[in-house]
Amino acid sequence: MREGPIIKKSLEFSILVVNYCEFLESKRKFIIANQLLKSGTSIGANVFEAQHSESRLDFIHKMKIALKEANETFYWLSLCEKMSVGAIPTDSLNSIIEIIAILSRIIITCKKNLN
Repeated sequence: MREGPIIKKSLEFSILVVNYCEFLESKRKFIIANQLLKSGTSIGANVFEAQHSESRLDFIHKMKIALKEANETFYWLSLCEKMSVGAIPTDSLNSIIEIIAILSRIIITCKKNLN
């Protein structure tokens, strides 16, 4: 499989999320850790799944799911930052904003090319 920027970034981001969730669990923030773990790792899972989509519409659909998960992840990271549960990973908010921007561009480009 060709490793494009979104594949690489989403995989690296998943690793960051897993490590941060372990930290959150050590602080007994189990519910937030669980929600963040689910949404943060789902981004990469959906991006990977999209690489083997059945059609262009299926690809767009999977990328839209990844985008929704990225937005939810942004929410959980923002909440952690506001709650002062402990320092969120350096550049994690910038990383998720970048992932959201890339996913948005991919979706827009694919929709334009449908016509």
